[in-house]
Amino acid sequence: MARGDSCLARVGAGVAIGGAVGGAVGAVYGTYEAIRYKVPGLLKIRYIGQTTVGSAAIFGLFLGAGSLIHCGKSY
Repeated sequence: MARGDSCLARVGAGVAIGGAVGGAVGAVYGTYEAIRYKVPGLLKIRYIGQTTVGSAAIFGLFLGAGSLIHCGKSY
């Protein structure tokens, strides 16, 4: 396996894991906030979805970027 493939696989795994963890945290936090601020009716689902997707995207981005930075280092 070439070094570039290994790095690309690591970054992809970082983005996937970051998205999963961020989505889980975003779903829990979005549900908490929707209940806390008494978001009416079906807007709760929209609010929870927006929080979940936003959190997953940001956390996946940062974990992917961290994986990319870490790829260049050899110990």
